Amino acid sequence: MIEADVLATATNWQDQGHKVALATVVATWGSSPRPVGSQLAVDETGRMVGSVSGGCIEGAVVHEARQIMEGAPPKLLTFGVTDEDAWSVGLACGGTVKVFVESLV
Repeated sequence: MIEADVLATATNWQDQGHKVALATVVATWGSSPRPVGSQLAVDETGRMVGSVSGGCIEGAVVHEARQIMEGAPPKLLTFGVTDEDAWSVGLACGGTVKVFVESLV
Protein backbone atom coordinates (compact mmCIF):
# COMPACT_ATOMS: atom_id res chain seq x y z
CA MET A 1 0.00 0.00 0.00
CA ILE A 2 1.37 3.40 -0.87
CA GLU A 3 1.59 6.07 1.82
CA ALA A 4 -1.11 8.21 0.15
CA ASP A 5 -3.54 5.34 0.71
CA VAL A 6 -2.66 5.34 4.42
CA LEU A 7 -3.41 9.04 4.76
CA ALA A 8 -6.57 8.80 2.64
CA THR A 9 -7.84 5.91 4.76
CA ALA A 10 -6.97 7.76 7.99
CA THR A 11 -8.84 10.82 6.74
CA ASN A 12 -11.82 8.66 5.81
CA TRP A 13 -11.90 7.15 9.31
CA GLN A 14 -11.76 10.64 10.83
CA ASP A 15 -14.58 11.81 8.57
CA GLN A 16 -16.62 8.89 9.95
CA GLY A 17 -16.04 10.21 13.46
CA HIS A 18 -13.30 7.84 14.60
CA LYS A 19 -10.20 8.72 16.59
CA VAL A 20 -7.06 8.07 14.53
CA ALA A 21 -3.35 7.89 15.35
CA LEU A 22 -0.57 7.97 12.79
CA ALA A 23 2.82 6.29 13.23
CA THR A 24 5.69 7.33 10.95
CA VAL A 25 9.16 5.82 10.60
CA VAL A 26 11.44 8.83 11.18
CA ALA A 27 14.86 7.15 11.32
CA THR A 28 16.50 3.79 10.73
CA TRP A 29 19.95 2.39 11.34
CA GLY A 30 21.20 -0.91 10.01
CA SER A 31 18.69 -3.30 8.56
CA SER A 32 15.10 -2.13 8.54
CA PRO A 33 12.15 -3.77 6.82
CA ARG A 34 10.51 -0.40 6.03
CA PRO A 35 12.15 2.90 4.96
CA VAL A 36 11.92 6.32 6.59
CA GLY A 37 8.52 7.83 5.84
CA SER A 38 6.61 4.55 6.08
CA GLN A 39 3.34 5.01 7.92
CA LEU A 40 0.75 3.07 9.89
CA ALA A 41 -2.67 4.50 10.78
CA VAL A 42 -4.75 3.04 13.60
CA ASP A 43 -8.27 3.89 14.75
CA GLU A 44 -9.84 3.32 18.14
CA THR A 45 -11.64 0.19 16.94
CA GLY A 46 -8.30 -1.44 16.11
CA ARG A 47 -8.41 -1.06 12.36
CA MET A 48 -4.97 -0.57 10.85
CA VAL A 49 -3.66 0.43 7.45
CA GLY A 50 -0.03 0.62 6.34
CA SER A 51 3.08 -0.67 8.05
CA VAL A 52 6.12 0.61 9.92
CA SER A 53 8.03 -2.68 10.05
CA GLY A 54 6.35 -5.41 8.10
CA GLY A 55 4.74 -6.67 11.29
CA CYS A 56 7.51 -7.16 13.84
CA ILE A 57 6.89 -4.00 15.94
CA GLU A 58 3.34 -3.17 14.94
CA GLY A 59 1.87 -4.60 18.15
CA ALA A 60 3.91 -2.25 20.34
CA VAL A 61 3.18 0.70 18.04
CA VAL A 62 -0.57 0.02 18.12
CA HIS A 63 -0.46 -0.21 21.93
CA GLU A 64 1.14 3.26 22.11
CA ALA A 65 -1.22 4.63 19.43
CA ARG A 66 -4.24 3.62 21.52
CA GLN A 67 -2.87 5.44 24.57
CA ILE A 68 -2.17 8.54 22.47
CA MET A 69 -5.71 8.48 21.01
CA GLU A 70 -6.96 8.51 24.62
CA GLY A 71 -5.00 11.66 25.45
CA ALA A 72 -1.38 10.70 26.05
CA PRO A 73 1.15 13.01 24.39
CA PRO A 74 2.78 12.13 21.04
CA LYS A 75 5.71 9.79 21.49
CA LEU A 76 8.96 8.86 19.76
CA LEU A 77 9.48 5.11 20.01
CA THR A 78 12.85 3.44 19.48
CA PHE A 79 13.18 -0.24 18.66
CA GLY A 80 16.66 -1.65 18.48
CA VAL A 81 18.11 -5.11 18.71
CA THR A 82 21.44 -6.82 18.50
CA ASP A 83 22.10 -9.18 15.62
CA GLU A 84 21.83 -12.09 18.09
CA ASP A 85 18.30 -11.07 19.17
CA ALA A 86 17.13 -9.87 15.77
CA TRP A 87 15.18 -12.94 14.65
CA SER A 88 13.19 -13.14 17.87
CA VAL A 89 11.64 -9.69 17.31
CA GLY A 90 11.44 -9.90 13.54
CA LEU A 91 14.18 -7.42 12.62
CA ALA A 92 16.02 -10.05 10.63
CA CYS A 93 19.45 -8.35 10.52
CA GLY A 94 19.40 -6.23 13.65
CA GLY A 95 19.28 -2.47 13.43
CA THR A 96 17.25 0.32 14.94
CA VAL A 97 13.93 1.85 13.95
CA LYS A 98 12.53 5.12 15.35
CA VAL A 99 8.78 5.67 15.00
CA PHE A 100 6.89 8.86 15.86
CA VAL A 101 3.28 8.28 16.95
CA GLU A 102 0.75 11.12 17.05
CA SER A 103 -2.98 11.57 17.24
CA LEU A 104 -4.65 13.10 14.21
CA VAL A 105 -7.10 15.87 15.02
